[in-house]
Amino acid sequence: MTPSTISRDARNTFESTIGGYTVGGRAHSLSAWFVLSLRLMMGWAFAYSGFTKIAAAEPFSAGGYLGNVAATNGNPLADLFGWMATTPWFVEFANVAVPWGELLIGLGLLAGALVRLAAFFGALMMLMFYFGNWDMAHGFINGDFAYMLVFLAVAAFGAGRILGLDAYIETYDLGGQTLLERYPRLEYVLG
Repeated sequence: MTPSTISRDARNTFESTIGGYTVGGRAHSLSAWFVLSLRLMMGWAFAYSGFTKIAAAEPFSAGGYLGNVAATNGNPLADLFGWMATTPWFVEFANVAVPWGELLIGLGLLAGALVRLAAFFGALMMLMFYFGNWDMAHGFINGDFAYMLVFLAVAAFGAGRILGLDAYIETYDLGGQTLLERYPRLEYVLG
């Protein structure tokens, strides 16, 4: 079925059932622009953050953050952050993974390529920042938590299909089958 044969109402309708509860809704046609803007906003923020860390005169170092932030804020994962800060191989891993991860996540979102994979790792990174920056002054919700939800929304709405390379990658012809038809599990990283 091609997009032109799907009724306008069917394209804007979504439904999901989890644990016996079904939720559904109908999105406005302008929703695509908002999903695209969320993808581009997070892409720019992460690409810029990663690039500035990589291009900085001083090399990026995660050790100070890992060793100091969680110990001072009542963090439930303070022991884990302490272990990460005192484990040399982990600090070296974080010194590479954080700036390059931010850059690659950002570029993936900006290009609209491997968006679900990029959004998953972006959400994971924001979850770690959420615990690292633990602050209950305003309850459980803070900026890191909100950004994590933005990443999850970008993934859930298949934002890479909206003016992104994923729309082309998914439909790449492999001898009469699209890439997703031949390898349906790629839907978890594309879109």
